[in-house]
Amino acid sequence: MANTKTATQTTQQPKTEAPNRKPIHELRLGKVKAVVWQNPTDNGIFYNVTVSRLYKDNDNWRVTDNFGRDDLPAVAEAVRQTWLWIFQKQQEPG
Repeated sequence: MANTKTATQTTQQPKTEAPNRKPIHELRLGKVKAVVWQNPTDNGIFYNVTVSRLYKDNDNWRVTDNFGRDDLPAVAEAVRQTWLWIFQKQQEPG
């Protein structure tokens, strides 16, 4: 049985990324990547995080938001470290 990926399973970029918008912080643990996006609002700055996994499809690197069992420890650690980074950022003056 062939292993096929559908369009909903793979993307080139995280869905929340705007064309001219750059992340404020990135964390990479192996194939798992957490990206922090800064969102200024009238009520202050909010942060959003996208978590993805890199994989190679033939000679091309792809990104997916699907994780296997063995990816989950890296996902948990990436999310923990990203939460700490955001928490520290919010404690900075100004």
